[in-house]
Amino acid sequence: PFLLMCFRSPLVTPLIFGLLLQSPLTRPSVVTQPNIVLLMADDLGIGDVGCYGNDTIRTPNIDRLAKEGVRLTQHIAAAPLCSPSRAAFLTGRYPLRSGMDAINNYRVIFWNAGSGGLPPNETTFAKILQQQGYSTGLIGKWHLGVNCESRNDHCHHPLKHGFDYFYGMPFTLISDCQSTETPELDRAFRRKLWLYTQMIGFLTLTAALGRLTGLISVGWKTVTCLAVFSLLFFVSWFSSYGFVRYWNCIMMRNHDVTEQPMVTDRTMSLILRESISFIERNKHKPFLLFLSFLHSHTPLLTTEKFLGRSRHGLYGDNVEEMDWMVGQVLDAIDKEGLKDSTLIYFASDHGGWLERQEDKRQLGGWNGIYRGGKGMGGWEGGIRVPGIFRWPGVLPAGTVIDEPTSLMDIYPTVVHLAGGAVPQDRIIDGRDLMPLLRGMVAHSEHEFLFHYCGIHLHAVRWHQKDSGAIWKAHYVTPIFSPPGAGACYDTGVCPCFGEGVTHHDPPLLFDLSRDPSEHKPLSADTEPLFDTVIRKIGRAAEEHRRTLTLVPEQLSVYNVVWKPWLQPCCGTFPFCWCDMEDDN
Repeated sequence: PFLLMCFRSPLVTPLIFGLLLQSPLTRPSVVTQPNIVLLMADDLGIGDVGCYGNDTIRTPNIDRLAKEGVRLTQHIAAAPLCSPSRAAFLTGRYPLRSGMDAINNYRVIFWNAGSGGLPPNETTFAKILQQQGYSTGLIGKWHLGVNCESRNDHCHHPLKHGFDYFYGMPFTLISDCQSTETPELDRAFRRKLWLYTQMIGFLTLTAALGRLTGLISVGWKTVTCLAVFSLLFFVSWFSSYGFVRYWNCIMMRNHDVTEQPMVTDRTMSLILRESISFIERNKHKPFLLFLSFLHSHTPLLTTEKFLGRSRHGLYGDNVEEMDWMVGQVLDAIDKEGLKDSTLIYFASDHGGWLERQEDKRQLGGWNGIYRGGKGMGGWEGGIRVPGIFRWPGVLPAGTVIDEPTSLMDIYPTVVHLAGGAVPQDRIIDGRDLMPLLRGMVAHSEHEFLFHYCGIHLHAVRWHQKDSGAIWKAHYVTPIFSPPGAGACYDTGVCPCFGEGVTHHDPPLLFDLSRDPSEHKPLSADTEPLFDTVIRKIGRAAEEHRRTLTLVPEQLSVYNVVWKPWLQPCCGTFPFCWCDMEDDN
């Protein structure tokens, strides 16, 4: 009787009708903890995807995500290289805050046996979702370190950062992983080491021949010391660089090494199989799947059925295979009846690698109309990436949002969707995107975004919301080589500091809303607001710097060098060889 009286109340009846008639965009989602699938490409340029303007590389599945969901046109990586960008993605914080940006030229994790990596005291979104009852899995690339002090402490490992399950590469795909390819890791430094070895060997041989012929007055003790030094010098570097395939090109399942070295012919099929298997195993409870593709990083591992299919050579073949893999994951979600309860996100970790070429073959991506590419912290081509969300029934299909957003925004977005709370004991630079994605607000919460190259602030973006202008001031830009080439082809990657950069005072200023390609810098003569904008951005940069605190440098020279006692090994070091995936 009491309930009947309540429903007959004149106040309750219109309230019920109001709830029933509210629009889909404002109605609370019936899925309180959606499944979350994060798809991240490696080195993919924003111009490589059909829905971002490419009409020659076929990406129907990625394009379908955009058609059925929300496409972001100003989605920005927090760094132009893998390790720092992925650290920012997982923590929602500029990589400088976790020590994952470099003060030197070693700007990423270089070895599985290095001691640097994502610090254990950082709280990833995976860790929070794990605490909220999610099954969490990472399939594919990690590239954020493995060990700290011993071979089995796994202090930087995915399982220490909130993932229940890991299958993939703890490192990153590099050309050294295929014996037929030209070595990629530290190529210039390796050439110097070979040269020094030859010089020392030549000196030792000359001394020995001189002693034998009597032409040089040198004792056998000196000759012996030179020979021992020559041998030790060679062993000191060849023990690492001579076995890159065995040390870096490995596959792991959780803490166990399953392939050393990896069998590249089947890597992509195994990653896809593991991804679909994870979805099938966890379909009855909320899950987080972070599928971190090895595509489209060199050496562009591509299965035979995709070779020669695109109009852009091996790189295009590789992108089209990745798109097919995206389609297979989407089909698996549909098959399990999870489409309406799953948020899917697709992005790249940074811009395409313009300088990556072999024998006049372009092996890196294309960044469309945007200037620069991978490794360049300020220019748009290095940091503007695809950003696509799909969640049927919750996010409006076919929507395009032209507001500044960041890969760091994924952190608070998925944490809030899972019912968790972002940490209050540290600065979180990301912003919850759901109000923007659902059309509940018109503008991004970001007023300023700071663009670093290593620890060096290269540019600052100001979103002037009242006018719609997006100002960007460049304090430092790389010097392209050869001049006017648009990239640093002579060195392979543009530097962040030193003689390879130009400092600008006053800064180069662009309005990206009018000049997204950054080709026409403004001046006080051409822009009446020039001085006002420069002062505003300068004050914001100073306020931002005051929020930074000193933390251990994860990419210091000591932390990035190879340490044999930290090397993951499936046998007894140094006899590391196994293939646990072989059917035989």
